[in-house]
Amino acid sequence: MLAHGQQILLPILGPSPVPPALERIVLPAEPEERIVFERSFRSLSYRLTLRRDGTVAVTIPLRGSEREARRFVAENREWLERARLRQSRRPRAAEIWTVGTHVLWRGQMTEIRVAATMDPFGLPGAPARPKVCLGADVFRVATLDGDLRPTLEAHFARRAKIELPARAWELAAVTGVEVKLVSVRNQRSRWGSCSERGTISLNWRLVQTPDLVRDYIIYHELMHLREMNHSERFWARVEEVCPEWREAERWIKRNGALVGL
Repeated sequence: MLAHGQQILLPILGPSPVPPALERIVLPAEPEERIVFERSFRSLSYRLTLRRDGTVAVTIPLRGSEREARRFVAENREWLERARLRQSRRPRAAEIWTVGTHVLWRGQMTEIRVAATMDPFGLPGAPARPKVCLGADVFRVATLDGDLRPTLEAHFARRAKIELPARAWELAAVTGVEVKLVSVRNQRSRWGSCSERGTISLNWRLVQTPDLVRDYIIYHELMHLREMNHSERFWARVEEVCPEWREAERWIKRNGALVGL
C-alpha cells in the first residue's frame, strides 16, 4: 500500500508483550495537536508520518507499545518541525477553480480555458452548453461562473474509472500478476492499496499525474500481491518492473499536495 506524507521509522529491536489479535487499533490523540496512534500487524517498525492535512500519524508495530510510541514522537519533535516546514513550502492547488486557474492535469499545470462552442448546425459561437478545456481535453460545465472544481473533479473521476482499470489490467498481464478486481476510489490518504484476495484499489487522482507516476503506483500495488510488505525483496521486485520508481517517488513528494494528497 502506498500512503502520502513524510515519514520516519524506528525498527523494533526487542520483544515486548503481543497485543490482542486486532488488525488495527486507533488510540486516543494528544489534545494539543492532531496525533493519531494506530497499531498494525504488518509493520515491523514504529513509523511517524506527517500527513498532508497536518495530522501526525504514529504506527505501532505488532510487538510495540503505546508508551514507546509516545516516546518516539517526543524524540522526533525536531524532525516533525522540519517536515512541517518542508510541507509549508510545497506548491498547493487553488481551493476554488475558475476560468484562468491553473490545475494539475495529465502531469502538467494547465490553465482552465473556455472552449469554443458549436450549435447543432455547426455555426461557431451560437448559444450552447458551456465547456472548458484543459489542454486537448474538453469538459462540459453547467456555468462558467462560480467554482468549477466540483464539476471538473467529477469529470476526472469518471475518466479515471475507465482509464485506470484498463492500464492496471494491461500491466498485470505484462508482469504476470494475477488480479481479481481493480477498483477506482476517492481515497483521501492513499494513492493505492491492495488486498491479499487480489483486489487493487486506485485513487482517481492518478489521472492528474504524469504517466510515470500512474504506472509506478500500479506496479507498486501489483508487486504487493507478491510481497505484502515493504521488505528489500519487495523493493527489488518494484525495481525490476519499474526502474524509474525513485523519480516517481520524488514527483509525489514534491507535487502530491497539488491534488490534495
